[in-house]
Amino acid sequence: MAQSAAEALEESGGGEDLGAGALEPGVAPIKPRYLTTKEKFHEFLEARGQEKPSRETGEGNHYVRDLAEPEAKRIRMEDGQPGQPGESPTEEAAERLEQPQAQKRARGQNKGRPHIKPTHYDKNRLCPSLVQESAAKCFFGDRCRFLHDVSCYLETKPADLGPRCVLFETYGRCPYGVTCRFAGAHLGPKGQNLVQEEVVQAPPVRNSLDKALQQQLRKRKIHFERAEQALHQLGKGHLPGPTPSATVPVVPGVESAQQAPLGPCTGTPPSSPMQTCGPLTDEDIVRLRSCEKRRLDITGKLYLAPLTTCGNLPFRRICKRFGADVTCGEMAVCTNLLQGQTSEWALLKRHQCEDIFGVQLEGAFPDTMTKCAELLNRTIEVDFVDINVGCPIDLVYKKGGGCALMNRSAKFQQIVCGMNQVLDVPLTVKIRTGVQDRVNLAHRLLPKLRDWGAALVTLHGRSREQRYTKLADWQYIKQCVTAASPMPLFGNGDILSYEDANCAMQTGVAGIMIARGALLKPWLFTEIKEQRHWDISSSERLDILRDFTNYGLEHWGSDTQGVEKTRRFLLEWLSFLCRYVPVGLLERLPQRINERPPYYLGRDYLETLMASQKAADWIHISEMLLGPVPPNFVFVPKHKANAYK
Repeated sequence: MAQSAAEALEESGGGEDLGAGALEPGVAPIKPRYLTTKEKFHEFLEARGQEKPSRETGEGNHYVRDLAEPEAKRIRMEDGQPGQPGESPTEEAAERLEQPQAQKRARGQNKGRPHIKPTHYDKNRLCPSLVQESAAKCFFGDRCRFLHDVSCYLETKPADLGPRCVLFETYGRCPYGVTCRFAGAHLGPKGQNLVQEEVVQAPPVRNSLDKALQQQLRKRKIHFERAEQALHQLGKGHLPGPTPSATVPVVPGVESAQQAPLGPCTGTPPSSPMQTCGPLTDEDIVRLRSCEKRRLDITGKLYLAPLTTCGNLPFRRICKRFGADVTCGEMAVCTNLLQGQTSEWALLKRHQCEDIFGVQLEGAFPDTMTKCAELLNRTIEVDFVDINVGCPIDLVYKKGGGCALMNRSAKFQQIVCGMNQVLDVPLTVKIRTGVQDRVNLAHRLLPKLRDWGAALVTLHGRSREQRYTKLADWQYIKQCVTAASPMPLFGNGDILSYEDANCAMQTGVAGIMIARGALLKPWLFTEIKEQRHWDISSSERLDILRDFTNYGLEHWGSDTQGVEKTRRFLLEWLSFLCRYVPVGLLERLPQRINERPPYYLGRDYLETLMASQKAADWIHISEMLLGPVPPNFVFVPKHKANAYK
């Protein structure tokens, strides 16, 4: 059996007893024999990681710096500050923390981080007409800025990353052909792209953006008659009452391109807003009554929160595999969707394993939100649409969206009522306790949301100002359950174990939403359903990461751009995964989400490597799965992961 990292340290004389009594409040209680110091922790990783490629110490390598720990965070960790409210730091540390610049960089996002697009690493790109093996010549001719000489491209193309292509094995054909970073698995002797006829199948992803629809959106040729009618009624003050009206105006669909049914000759999704042909049915001209909408019955189910950046489709597939019942796409900005932005529409994609799936919209004004709701109602397949009224970031808040809607009740009401009128699927809302700390607003908004037609509300037990500096207020969520009744209320905040989930359900909520807990340990859904702690091994965790990279290559592509995009999202996820402490190392179960892991040596080298909070070590893990990084590769995590106060 391989020697554990802790045993190796003891033999080297570095295993002095750092007993549990030496740990400060707010630090995860790890068994003393596994504890170590920061210096010995990194010395061990460097000693065991000498087999890394020599280019890591070469010129132009910028990622060996500790980019994951901003200066103010290093100050607190090195001075032994627990980060708990009311505790006094040392005098030297206090002087350094008094500097406003350091304090500002200690929280939130790394806004000044270098952002390098994946296209930067693929400068000599082959023309798409050659990649797709199109019979027609390149549309741009001599003006095309891409390479048309395959042999020239192959001379500069980096070496393959592995002998197996996930796309070729899964779908029978790799659409990236010679540009695939695993091209050796599916290129013939003459360089032709091989096809496995018996395996060929379409990718199981829905809600893609149709090119014809994108052109119409960009040229503003889409007419939103239902939305305009709803907005006209709202402008006159005709707001729906507490009970849905039995008579709903009928939209004359024969005059509207939006209301026209879809014929078999078109390739667009059902109820597309583009001009179509075919027989007219009642479904095309009769709007559903509120009481006739599909009901969203997810009581008692585990709901994976819509997570910006990390809540991508490959990550949701991982969570579905471990038992998540309900999934939701990342927050999409309604104005970007109405403009037909490809990157924004990509957030709406749905995998076939997501049986209960919704999308989350963000916006500040009734007209754009209502029009966007009508557009999505006709072009994509979802089970519900969620309004983001919980986003705390300044970029959204200062424009009147996210949390700001909680203080703009008139606009909030028009958005909910307008979207509810044009949607044929249930409308849900995600809110916080309020904007300012200790000024709760949710208990006053919940009865209004129920009367405005919301099918379900999720309450995050924190205010905007609070962020993650304090624990979620589940006592307040318990009070809000009564205020929302009979409308179902989901609770969200600080769930990292099945004990946390059981305590949350005792408040009377209809279900729980899991956010950061899923990022730290996606197998949390299994733990909750099986009511146990899972002491998952480092090799099992690496297998999860390997599955994520395979899903990422399926989703983002297996060419250089797709590989580097997969790597970027993997690294963003690793910036959260490093906070997980294995069950077998804890003195007390369960781990709390606000407890900072101290420096410890795991039961093997891989477990220790996964506990590192250095970006260089995360990159090393990515190289184990996706091959070496490009020259001059730089990564700084989006979030500073500084949430242990």
